[in-house]
Amino acid sequence: MTGHDGFYILMLSLHGRIRGEPELGVDADTGGQVSYVLDLIRAVAKDPAVAQVDLLTRRIMDVHVDAAYALEEESLGKKTRIVRLPFGPRRYLRKELLWAHLDCLVDRCLQFIRAQGRIPDIIHSHYADAGYVGVRLARLLGVPLVHTGHSLGRSKRERLLAAGHKETTMDREFHFPQRIAAEEEVLNEAALVIASTQQEVEEQYGRYAGHQRVRYAVIPPGVHLSRFAPGKRRGATALLAQLRRFLQDPARPPILAIARPDEKKNFGRLLQAYGESAALQARANLILIMGQREDPKDLGHNARQVIEGVLHDIDRYDLYGKVAIPKQHEAEEIPEYYRFAAAHKGVFINPALTEPFGLTLLEAAASGLPVVATANGGPQEILRHCHNGLLVDPLDIEAIGNALYQVLEDGAAWRRWARNGLNGVRRVYSWEAHADRYLMELKKLLRRQRKSQRRQRVALHETHNILPLARQVMMTDIDNTLVGDTTGTQALLAWLDAHPQVAFGVATGRNLKQTLSILKEHEIPRPDILITDVGTRIVYGAKLRDDLGWAGHLRHRWWRDGVLDVLRDCPGLRLQEASTQSEFKVSYYADPKRLPSLPDLRRRLRGNHIAANLVFSHERFLDVLPARASKGHAIRFLAFRWGLPLGSFLAAGDSGNDIEMLGGEMLGVVVGNHSTELAHLQGSHHVYFAQSDYAFGILEGIEHYGFAKEKSP
Repeated sequence: MTGHDGFYILMLSLHGRIRGEPELGVDADTGGQVSYVLDLIRAVAKDPAVAQVDLLTRRIMDVHVDAAYALEEESLGKKTRIVRLPFGPRRYLRKELLWAHLDCLVDRCLQFIRAQGRIPDIIHSHYADAGYVGVRLARLLGVPLVHTGHSLGRSKRERLLAAGHKETTMDREFHFPQRIAAEEEVLNEAALVIASTQQEVEEQYGRYAGHQRVRYAVIPPGVHLSRFAPGKRRGATALLAQLRRFLQDPARPPILAIARPDEKKNFGRLLQAYGESAALQARANLILIMGQREDPKDLGHNARQVIEGVLHDIDRYDLYGKVAIPKQHEAEEIPEYYRFAAAHKGVFINPALTEPFGLTLLEAAASGLPVVATANGGPQEILRHCHNGLLVDPLDIEAIGNALYQVLEDGAAWRRWARNGLNGVRRVYSWEAHADRYLMELKKLLRRQRKSQRRQRVALHETHNILPLARQVMMTDIDNTLVGDTTGTQALLAWLDAHPQVAFGVATGRNLKQTLSILKEHEIPRPDILITDVGTRIVYGAKLRDDLGWAGHLRHRWWRDGVLDVLRDCPGLRLQEASTQSEFKVSYYADPKRLPSLPDLRRRLRGNHIAANLVFSHERFLDVLPARASKGHAIRFLAFRWGLPLGSFLAAGDSGNDIEMLGGEMLGVVVGNHSTELAHLQGSHHVYFAQSDYAFGILEGIEHYGFAKEKSP
């Protein structure tokens, strides 16, 4: 557990293979994002205002990947670590297959936070999959969400459609509907979205419905100037032995490209531009660093297609002896490739169809190597600051070839671009500058939050959900239980004030609006948890944040319109007013003299493939709910989600719609003024029948169980 003398940042980056020394390029999911996140947390942790930075990612136990990915924790320094949580299968999965398992990770994260004994001040998610988890954690914890997209689904989908991919096949493979929905959700929830360029804000996020309500900060990534720096010709000779395997004349100026084998990286057009230009072939070699591979057959389908396409083009244009495509490289060799290219007066090219930022362009600039880059995306902004090369249309093969030849041929321009790149990177793109701007934005965000709390006179514990740190939870029905005797209500509230480790919740058949109204009427502070609409809705804290996981849980085999159709002409039932209805609740007035039995109603619904739970209360109300919905199920969901044993919950009620939250391992209290619907619970395990009425009955139950005391059951 960290100290509380600085703020605690929880980073989420889920896909790929993440370790302190990353295997960049080993697959399509282990690339620039992994490098960026690791560099960011190391840079940020140097600031004394930061107490701890944890990076949560996926734990992988797979004989086909390094054993390091199975370690639960890996230290990155004094205040930083990687924490790996298991979710989904043990084996490694590409990011498109993680969606089905993300809700499980939400629960794992909550249990991890409970173990830390501290709620993070900021949650920062990276990419859409982590954004999905981040939205849910932010809502559950009452913590601001910061998000970095890295790349966006709408842009990628449009590119693939334009390239002729079939819509249904593409959506099935890349899960675009889920990804885009998650990105829209992030824009509705995030307190801050960090972008690398203004172009990313305007042209990429601008495609989303929620983009206008978001606060953006444009903070370009940094580059390690100690790692990427110019070298002398003799310092680059270590690579010559490797390159001689491929090149007839390895000392010729190289055209260097470094990217993972991905269709959007546009290697095919680069090979075509080089292969169709005799002048380029006579002037320079082509060196392609395309990730790591042993056997192309072991690569994913898309990566394998790209590699096979490159090999086909080498053969097609007879480029043997002119193109180098090393299969393996060490992390420390990447700076050497840049230095080698710069020492031999070469050029770096990023020909991607679109590039959200272009970190490799900064690495080239810091190494004194001029660039040719795609005009689509972040490179526009980099070259505007650095003036270190040329932009091209990545679809124009002739333009790519001409730009490369111009950089290689014009010695004066080459020297000017090399000098400009070095100066521009030092001036604008360092990790120190990035971390300073990043922390400035976080501090502003937290200051605004504190000002808002002061303006609303809301205490910090009322804004943040206390459930991650609570040791017990006291849940109560409202009508005729929490309220009914003002003196008893105030005595119970005083007991809660004296026991801050106990979270306070209400569970009611009323909807949220009615619940808030009656609480206000009786001057009851807003509870930490509100279970409303007969257990079909869970809401947290002062900001009334819905538990999205509970809503998803209830949708299983629920068909609201089907319920209305089946029970439309049922004798003894009359629909209640629209204000009492909700997505997961159909409420009726019931005449018990005419109403069919509850088993008969269940049979009618099951016969129409509707799984439903029927709650009959006060001998005049019938609520039809999803099969998984009830106050009791909602409390059990809370216990699992927040890592609390059921014995740490005390639940109090007075009527039939409270039955499922009384008994079992929970500590049940039936108040003295209960209805006859609960009489059959007399003598049940962990159900105490109080003599006192209303809230005094709850206090009697608390005393009976020794609740919130050291030896409470």
